[in-house]
Amino acid sequence: MAHILSFDFGTGGLRAGVYDTDRRQMLAQAEAAYATHYPRAGWAEQSPAEWRAALRSAGRAVLEKAGRRTVDAVCTATTASTVAICRRDGTPLSPALLWMDCRAEAEARETASLDHPVMRYCGGSDAVEWLVPKAMWLKRNRRDIWDAAEVVCEALDYVNFDLTGEWVGSRMNAACKWNYDSAVGQFVPTVYEAFGIADLTERLPQRIVPVGGVIAPMRAAMAAELGLENRPVVAQGGIDAHIGILGADTIEPGGMLFIGGTSIVQLVQLAEESDVSGFWGPYPNALNDGRWLVECGQVAAGSMLNWLAGEMFGLDAAGHAALIADVAANPSRSEGLLALDYMMGNRTPYRDAALRGALMGLTLGHTRTDVYAASIDSIALGSANVLSVLKARGVSVDRVMMAGGIVKNAAWLQATVDAIGQPVQVAREDNLSLVGTAAAAAAAIGEFPDLRAAAAACVAPSKELLPDPARAEWFQKMLPLYQDATERLRPVLHQLASRQREA
Repeated sequence: MAHILSFDFGTGGLRAGVYDTDRRQMLAQAEAAYATHYPRAGWAEQSPAEWRAALRSAGRAVLEKAGRRTVDAVCTATTASTVAICRRDGTPLSPALLWMDCRAEAEARETASLDHPVMRYCGGSDAVEWLVPKAMWLKRNRRDIWDAAEVVCEALDYVNFDLTGEWVGSRMNAACKWNYDSAVGQFVPTVYEAFGIADLTERLPQRIVPVGGVIAPMRAAMAAELGLENRPVVAQGGIDAHIGILGADTIEPGGMLFIGGTSIVQLVQLAEESDVSGFWGPYPNALNDGRWLVECGQVAAGSMLNWLAGEMFGLDAAGHAALIADVAANPSRSEGLLALDYMMGNRTPYRDAALRGALMGLTLGHTRTDVYAASIDSIALGSANVLSVLKARGVSVDRVMMAGGIVKNAAWLQATVDAIGQPVQVAREDNLSLVGTAAAAAAAIGEFPDLRAAAAACVAPSKELLPDPARAEWFQKMLPLYQDATERLRPVLHQLASRQREA
C-alpha cells in the first residue's frame, strides 16, 4: 500500500490530492488559486511566486484533510509551455509566459523553414505556445532578461526544483515542446542554432527523466513546510492533460483522452510513426517507451464560454449556470448561426495562431442564449473537425474518455458527444491529471511494474454518454460549413490579427 501526494497546476489554480493505491481512490483534495495577467492583446502571464504559495497552501490543506503526516511519493503535472525565466537559485527574472501567450507568433512561423529530421516529430514546425518560439521572442525583444537568465524552463521544472532543489526536465515536455530528440534521448543543438538561440541549450534543465522516473527525495525544508514527517520520493510527471492518459487508461492505440477545460486537448497514441500532418507529433517515447504520442487540441473552449458569460453578458456563477441549463434544454437555439472558436488562434488541425473568433448569421431577433448556444456548437464543431481529420490521416479512435470542466457543463458536454457522433466514456473523477500523477508515482516506487500496469489499475471510473441521433446529423451537416467558413475568412482574420499585434 502506498499514499501518493499529487499536484496539478492548471491555468486558474492548483489542485492537490492524496491517493491510496490499495483503495484506488483519492482520499482528499484541496485547491489554491493564482492569477493570470493579460498585459497586452495575445499576452498571458503568471507569477512563479504564486505557484510556490499555492503549492504550500494546497499541499498542507490536502494532507490535513487526508490525515496524513507521511506519504510515499509525490508527482506533479502542470500546464505545458508555461515558461519560467529565472536564476539558478529559482529567483524569477520576469513573469512566466503562460501557455496561451501568443506573442511569439512570428517566431513560431519561422520554425517551419527548418529542414531537420527532428522537426518531423512536431509536424514540421513549432506552435506559438511552445517554449522554443517563446525563447526566440525573449532573446529578440527582452535581451536584458535573456542575458540575465540562467534557467529557462517549464512550470513543471520550476515546481520540481522547488520540491527537490534539482533542475530536471520531463522527457514528455522535452519531446513535445522543446524539439528534443526523444527517439535517441538527446538535445539537438543545431536546431537551436538555426533558430538563433544556440545558448538556449545551456539554460534548459540538462537531466531529462521519463514520466514515472525518480527525480530525488523531497527537500527537508519543503517537507517541513508541508507538515510531512518524512522526505518522500519525488517522481517525474509531465503535461497536465497528457498525464491524464494514465488516469483514463487510454495508453494504448485506439484510445483517446479528451480533456475539455479552459482549452481542449485530445490525445492518442500510435504503435508506430505515421503521417499526422495538421497535428502535433507523433512524438516517440513521450509518455512511455515504444509508443508515439499525438497531440490535438483547441485553444479556446471553457475560457471562451466564461468570457461570454462574464465579460460580455455580465453574469455571475448562478446566471451562467442558468444559461447553460437553458441551452441544454433547447440545444437547437443556434439554428441559423455559425461561430468560429478561434478566440486565441487554432491549435489543430490548422495550426494557425492568427485565426480569430467570428459569429455569423446574427439578426436583431437573436438573444444572448442563442449566441451562447452558437458558441458551444462552434467548440463542438472544432472537436468534430479534429476527429474528422484524424480519421483522414488513418488514425482510428475506438474509445473516448472525456474529462475536465466540460463534464460540469451539460450543454457543452452533450453538444460535443453529438458532434463527434460516437459514444464516449465520461470520467466520474473530474481531474484525471491527479489520478495520472498518482499512477506515475506509484510506478516510480514499484507499486506497479510499469506505467501500463499502473494505468490499468488506477483508471478512473466512468459512465457512457450516447449522442442524440438528430443532433448528430445536424452537426454532420454543419461541419462542412464550419470548414468552408474557416478557409474563406482566413485572410480577413489574419489581417485583423496583424492589426491587433500592431496596436
